[in-house]
Amino acid sequence: MDKYITFGEIMLRLKPPQLERFFQSPILEATFGGGEANVAVGLARLGLVVSYVSVIPDNPIGEACIRELNKQGIDTSLVIRKGERLGVYFLENGANQRPSVVVYDRSHSAIAEASNKDINWNEVFEGASWFHISGITPAISLSAAELSLKAVKTAKEKGVKVSCDLNYRKKLWKYGKSAPEIMGELVKYTDIAIGNEEDCQKSLGIKVDIDVESGKLQVDKYKELTNKVLEIYPNLQKVAITLRESHSANNNGWSAVLNNRKDFYVSKKYEIHNIVDRVGGGDAFAAGLIYGLNRLPDDKEALEFAVAASCLAHSISGDLPLISVEEVKKLAAGSGSGRVQR
Repeated sequence: MDKYITFGEIMLRLKPPQLERFFQSPILEATFGGGEANVAVGLARLGLVVSYVSVIPDNPIGEACIRELNKQGIDTSLVIRKGERLGVYFLENGANQRPSVVVYDRSHSAIAEASNKDINWNEVFEGASWFHISGITPAISLSAAELSLKAVKTAKEKGVKVSCDLNYRKKLWKYGKSAPEIMGELVKYTDIAIGNEEDCQKSLGIKVDIDVESGKLQVDKYKELTNKVLEIYPNLQKVAITLRESHSANNNGWSAVLNNRKDFYVSKKYEIHNIVDRVGGGDAFAAGLIYGLNRLPDDKEALEFAVAASCLAHSISGDLPLISVEEVKKLAAGSGSGRVQR
């Protein structure tokens, strides 16, 4: 049985109700989320066997976090229980022309202070077939970057396929290393790269003139960008890029492309109106793509499945992609009317 591993930081997410501003009322909704944990949940919801690796404090907040992961069908036996605090992030959902805002409170979190001696990667990858990581974890701290690099190197030594969501977060790269310095090395041990145009360019230091503010997709530019990434990193088998046309905070066009060195695929586009929650949309795409590459006949179907999975995630409150294979396949096949299912 194939086993999928993800590694990263899961955080406590605090958000005002509905579309309120921070502390407009004295209420914050508390849930959990984080890039690689979101992918783990997506994979588990799609029926795959998933283990999540992280460092989580041994306190009541950490316990609640573990319970949530277990509830979603994820094996947490590889989670290290140590450290003083779980990272926190505050989210203010945007609406119309007001953008969403994220404020991090994750300095000195348990995973930020973990080191290579805390995780035995040889044991982690025993029996594993796939490993997923993102550019968020290496951005947290130098020790987290060292952990991430050790993870991908060991995965490759063990013959485990590696996917990486490049996920550039400018608010996190504060410990003296630039994203291209770290991510350029990490991607050398990666098979499948995922991201948006900013992730590819700012994480890897690759420049292509793409106007994301115009609201018009420049497909030829995305082909140029993916070709450049594949040229610089000959180890990469495929690059997938999500394309978001942001007409407003709650009205986006959503599609993606995939370059596998032989073919360049462009997915169908979804016009997503009245977005419920866009945080975690890229993670749902990553989970859908990993599922599709392993369970569907070809890369084109895998891409369409991933875009449909992410489209659905925009309709769900919270980071976690609470989706199923059946509903994703229905949407990918064209059933997107939203009619009541009886």
